[in-house]
Amino acid sequence: MHEIPKGLVFAIYYPVLAVIGVPANLAVVVILSRRRCGLSGCITYYLVSMGVTDFLVMVTAVILNRIAGIYFPSSFLSITAVCRFRAALNMAAIDCSAWLTVAFTFDRFIAISCQQLKIKYCTEKTASCVIGIVTSLSCIKNIFIYLQLEHRYIINNIPWFCAIKAIYYTSPAWVAYDWIRSILTPFLPFILILLFNGLTVRHILVANRTRQKFRNKSNGDNKSDPEVEKRRKSIVLLFAISGSFLLLYLLFFVNILYVRSANLTYSAGSNEQNSTLYIEQSGYMLQLLSSCINPFIYAVTQRKIRHELKNGVKYPLIIIIKLCNF
Repeated sequence: MHEIPKGLVFAIYYPVLAVIGVPANLAVVVILSRRRCGLSGCITYYLVSMGVTDFLVMVTAVILNRIAGIYFPSSFLSITAVCRFRAALNMAAIDCSAWLTVAFTFDRFIAISCQQLKIKYCTEKTASCVIGIVTSLSCIKNIFIYLQLEHRYIINNIPWFCAIKAIYYTSPAWVAYDWIRSILTPFLPFILILLFNGLTVRHILVANRTRQKFRNKSNGDNKSDPEVEKRRKSIVLLFAISGSFLLLYLLFFVNILYVRSANLTYSAGSNEQNSTLYIEQSGYMLQLLSSCINPFIYAVTQRKIRHELKNGVKYPLIIIIKLCNF
């Protein structure tokens, strides 16, 4: 759970993030769903699902949570029942986005490093099953977020705002759940993506070195290898997505690790608390930026996506010009 930040930076940052992130993710989902980008069905399934969850992160975490909390702190969204539902939905969307990135990274690791397993695993059927399992488990895991919250005030017999139940800090079951929740997101996704990328890079380096030696013995020249070039282009998308995830989650990951390992408790208003909360909010800002930047990674790394995006921008302009000519 994250406190709603206050300040000019946050008041500007989150609306800008929503204005950019919502249409960008919607555009990518529509473009990829048309299957005109030259990507395999398996990759398309993962990218579409990631685009949908990133869109949900923009709606739940940025708009309904951050922006609503900053600009409309006493709206109907702050009624306890709605607040609890928003918190659970917010965390489920973030978890789903992170774990789909892990699933995509693992799928590409199999496709690049395990040629025999690739035929059975890297299929549309497997991708749809994995996406369904990740989505279901993310929702089930965060039902407990709804249960751990209670009302903060009762005004005119209506419960308002959300507060964590006192038993959450003393019950061994809730303490265990809190640790498990932190391990599952962000610790495990961060470590797994780092691991799979490391193994993938190692395989590529070994394969390229072996292939280069073979070509030198066969041809006796150092001309560029078209197969190596093709392979290099095919992994640009993978490393761009997973690399941005690691970079943007790094501060959030380090902050959670520090708080957990040090078992920090703060007195309200202390300098130590304020500095840690500032780092936490900065990490959370970068974490949400991860869901906004993915569409631009797709556009930068995939020529056909750029082409479809240009056509999408041109189409309404052509319609407007035609209507103006009548």
